[in-house]
Amino acid sequence: MKVAIVGGGGRVGSNAALCLQFGAVAREIALIDVNEEMAAGEALDLRHGASLAGSQVFTSGGYSAAEGADILVVTAGLRRKPDESRLDLINRNVGLFRSILDECKKVKLADNAVLVVVSNPVDILTYLAVKDFGIPAQRVIGLGTLLDTTRFRSLVAEHLGADPLSVNVWMLGEHGDSMVPIWSSATVGGVPISSHPRGSEQELQEVTEFTRKSGAEVIRLKGGAGYAVGWAIRELVKAIAEDSHSVLPVSTLMQGQLGISDVCFSLPTVVGRNGALEVIVPKLAAEEQTKLQEGAKVLRQTIDQVLAAG
Repeated sequence: MKVAIVGGGGRVGSNAALCLQFGAVAREIALIDVNEEMAAGEALDLRHGASLAGSQVFTSGGYSAAEGADILVVTAGLRRKPDESRLDLINRNVGLFRSILDECKKVKLADNAVLVVVSNPVDILTYLAVKDFGIPAQRVIGLGTLLDTTRFRSLVAEHLGADPLSVNVWMLGEHGDSMVPIWSSATVGGVPISSHPRGSEQELQEVTEFTRKSGAEVIRLKGGAGYAVGWAIRELVKAIAEDSHSVLPVSTLMQGQLGISDVCFSLPTVVGRNGALEVIVPKLAAEEQTKLQEGAKVLRQTIDQVLAAG
């Protein structure tokens, strides 16, 4: 299994590569970056840890280094400013993303390669990839709200004083301002979170708001996210590589789910070697469903603006 990371010399790409080294998720990891020396340095640093991590091959270079990749991960993009919404990135990032796709089209990937989009605004760029990259829609997956859900579960667990692995709560919809917390099915250790002594609606709302602004706060404090997004990418790549059929909140093309079509959006999705195998439509509270549908409308409007701009 070969994974190629476009933007592998940057913070997100290199952290993803490190997380993929844990447990030797892929046999080969290729780091591709416009700054080829930086990518080469990251690859060399990772190779130095092989005797403790496991047998893997780390390579680097230009787009040709992606030759034969089973999974192509795109992390390259312009960084979001602390006071900038992810959707505000659209005009700055679409041109760059399209140029990356054009270069990747020139490389022969594995016959059933899966494209994983991490660059922001991820839902918009995932949609463009579905339309432009020339592979079946199910094999184009955006990281979506997997990162938001990862943060959310960690912060909820911290608030409850519980093991993060025992918390099951989703953040769905847009990876951005309109993301929707799904409290109606949230549990801790299989028990409804609402029954927990610290599970009051007011307290949990504070955790929700902190989750929403966490990405911008990390950017303000250290210049950009790296560790948690690296783990989220690993979770998605691992599900594809191992054909595990894991259920993850990732961004895929909606085809009528919850009455939503022709946008890329995060709902619980079965992920395996052939990409997004099935979208599971969750049972939701009426308010949650309405908020998801409203978020999808905003995304559709933004897509129309991007397409109109050419």
